[in-house]
Amino acid sequence: MEKEIIVVDDGSQDGTHQTLERLSQPHLKVIFHAKNKGKGAALQSGLTQAEGDIVIIQDADLEYDPRDYPKLLQPILEGRADAVYGSRFLGGPHRVLFFWNYIGNKFLTTLSNMLSNLNLTDMETCYKVIKKEILDKMTLKSKRFGIEPEITMKLAKLKCRIYEVPISYWERDYTEGEKNRLERCLSRHLPNF
Repeated sequence: MEKEIIVVDDGSQDGTHQTLERLSQPHLKVIFHAKNKGKGAALQSGLTQAEGDIVIIQDADLEYDPRDYPKLLQPILEGRADAVYGSRFLGGPHRVLFFWNYIGNKFLTTLSNMLSNLNLTDMETCYKVIKKEILDKMTLKSKRFGIEPEITMKLAKLKCRIYEVPISYWERDYTEGEKNRLERCLSRHLPNF
C-alpha cells in the first residue's frame, strides 16, 4: 500500500526538531510549528499536506500501536465505513491505570453521543481513520483537544458510516510524563532511521 507520513512538530522543546531535521525519507513530510499551537492546530497543518485517500491520525508518544493499522483500515477498504475509531474500551490489550482518566473519557464520550446521536465507546481516541474526501468537506476550527469532539460532531452531521475496532493501548503513567518518544517510534516504523 502506498503511504505518506506527515509529522507535525508542534513547537517541541525535547529534541524532536533536531531528530526530524536528520530524517530523509521519500514518503515523509515534516511540518514545524515555531511554538506550540495545540493538537487541533497540528492536525490541521498536517491535513493541508495530506494527499492520500485515507488519513490515519497517530500521536507520536507510542501509547497507540501502529501494528493496529490493518484492522483500522479494514472497514474502509471493504467499503463499509467512511471513518473508523480505534476504541481502547472494546477489549484490546491495554495497560490498566488511572480510574479518573477513564471516568473523564466516559463522561466526554457520553456527552458527545448525546449531542451526535452516536453510540461510540471512545470519542477521545487518538486513532481516527477517515476518508480524505470526508475530511475535505470539514472546516476544522479547534486548536487544542476540542478537535476530538469537533471531528466527531462533523462526521455525525455528514451522516458518515462510523465503525469502531478494538485497539492496543499503553497509557503512560505520571512518571513518564509527556515526553515525546518520536525517535523510538520512527526507528521502529521507518526503515533506515
